[in-house]
Amino acid sequence: MDTILRNARVVTAPRGEPTGPVDIGIDQGRIVHVGPPLSADGRQMDLGGALVAPGFVETHIHLDKSRLLDRCRSEEGTLEEAIGEVARAKKAFTADDVHRRGAATLEQAILHGTTHMRTHLEVDPGIGLRGLDGIMPLIDEYRWGIDLAICVFPQEGLLNNPGTDELMVAALRRGARVVGAAPYTDSNPHGQIDRVFEMAREFDVDVDMHLDFGNTAEYLDVEYVCEQTRKFGYGGRVTVGHVTKLSTIPKERFAAIGRRLADAGVAVTVLPSTDLYLMGRHQEHSVLRGVVPVHTLLALGVNCSLSSNNILNPFTPFGDCSLPRIANLYANVCQVGKSDDVRECFEMITRRSARLLRLDDHGIEVGKSADLVVLDCETPEDVVAQVVKPRYGFKRGRLTFTRPAAELHRPR
Repeated sequence: MDTILRNARVVTAPRGEPTGPVDIGIDQGRIVHVGPPLSADGRQMDLGGALVAPGFVETHIHLDKSRLLDRCRSEEGTLEEAIGEVARAKKAFTADDVHRRGAATLEQAILHGTTHMRTHLEVDPGIGLRGLDGIMPLIDEYRWGIDLAICVFPQEGLLNNPGTDELMVAALRRGARVVGAAPYTDSNPHGQIDRVFEMAREFDVDVDMHLDFGNTAEYLDVEYVCEQTRKFGYGGRVTVGHVTKLSTIPKERFAAIGRRLADAGVAVTVLPSTDLYLMGRHQEHSVLRGVVPVHTLLALGVNCSLSSNNILNPFTPFGDCSLPRIANLYANVCQVGKSDDVRECFEMITRRSARLLRLDDHGIEVGKSADLVVLDCETPEDVVAQVVKPRYGFKRGRLTFTRPAAELHRPR
């Protein structure tokens, strides 16, 4: 036995109560035992009743444009300003620069317990494939701590930006595993969606779109995406992110769209930090939040996740790569109070986000990869409510980080 985690609390089923204390046996990178005290030789770690959870899963982040505040303005706080500022800055990106910033963000994510990540990556004539050149090596360099997949997408438009199509195809040929979109930046939003589905089918990759990012619901693309998903039999392989417009529609229409999403098999990712920062800038009072209450979609059968999106750039000048912090932010903004819904906030950074990325090897079960995070609390609800920082992390059974516990120095 390589490692034995003793006196652990674990949650082995959705909404189940934590069991404990149990021992977790790890051998050759896999979980081989979850249960009563284990009699075996190997490295012993007594967790003292701490919660052991599956590693956190980051479904939507932008490594290539993280940590840009030293070269971009963030004064108006609008989507248009953010796109323009990054478009200007990325013309000077080099592969080494992207690699350095991406690595720093990746390491921070590992230290916060993230073991799987999908990063969105921009290609267009302004940056070419330099972003891909910088991020692609990180897949192998950080495999010891995290599994990284790349979603290539056209931030500044596709049909209206000649040369972008060829670059996206080139990135897919080089190993990008997901194709993305940003239809709201294109002269023909539905045309971009159609072309992205064509690429997805040609390369047999999943689809992950930035969609319906705006302050009003006068025009929505989400129903068209559901239609195309059903048409091409892509259920379970399509995700839409942001969809802030859905936060502005009446309850009845929201539920109807939720049922269409569930029927088509389209998942939803909400990015609370970015959505809060960018939305509602046109209002001087009663400012809309712009964060879709996706916990209410779960009951309709829609799979959903919570994610970080941007870290320290004009889209979001904040962030530390902590998914428990993002879950807590979402719970506050969407006024989540019921215990079951708080648990779902935890599930949307673990089990549900793993399902979104189609990770079959994720979870605390015998036979699965030992991608684990240890937290000083008793329940998943505690993780969200208290923004609990992880004490240890494991990737394929290997200890990847240790965070010493804070210590009070009382007067004698």
